[in-house]
Amino acid sequence: MSLNVGDSFPSTVFSYVPYAAESTGVTACGNPIPYDTSKKFQGKKVVIVAVPGAFTPTCTANHIPPYLSQVEKFKAAGVDQVIVLSANDPFVNNAWGKALNGIKEDNFVIFASDPNAKFSQSIDRSLDLTDKGLGIRTSRYAIVVDNNKVVYNEQEPGSDVSVSSAETVLSKL
Repeated sequence: MSLNVGDSFPSTVFSYVPYAAESTGVTACGNPIPYDTSKKFQGKKVVIVAVPGAFTPTCTANHIPPYLSQVEKFKAAGVDQVIVLSANDPFVNNAWGKALNGIKEDNFVIFASDPNAKFSQSIDRSLDLTDKGLGIRTSRYAIVVDNNKVVYNEQEPGSDVSVSSAETVLSKL
C-alpha cells in the first residue's frame, strides 16, 4: 500500500518511552507504552520524521538535531507533536533521544519505535540493510498528518537529508 497526500493516515501502533523525572539519565529507562495513531492523531497536527537508525552518523549529526533546535518554530506552525521514528526498539530510541537532549517533560518530541519496520514496510518506506547486518529498517522520510489526513509525505531519494529535513518540513506547514 502506498500512502499519498490526501489519504487518511492508517491506524497503527508505535511504542515509545515517555519522559519520566526519575529516569532522565541516558542509562535509565522507563517502560514503553503504545502510541495509537487512530486516537492520538484526531484533531492534531503531527510530524513524523523517520530515520534508518538511532545513533547512526547522518541521523544523529545532521537529520534530527535541527528538529530539536527548532521545536518552537514547529509549535508556532501549529504542530502538536513531532515523532522521530525508527525500527530500533523503544529503549534504544529513548536512550538516543536523551543523548540528543530531545526527551522533554512535555513529550512534544517523542522517539518512537516502528517494530521490525512493519508500518514503514506497509507504506513502501522501508530500507533493506540485511547485507550490512542491520535487517529491514525505516527509510529516511517525513510525513505531516493534520487531523488524521496526510498533507505531506516525502521519502529521501538518496542518502542526503533534503525532503525530510526540518527546514523543508517547516516550509510545508
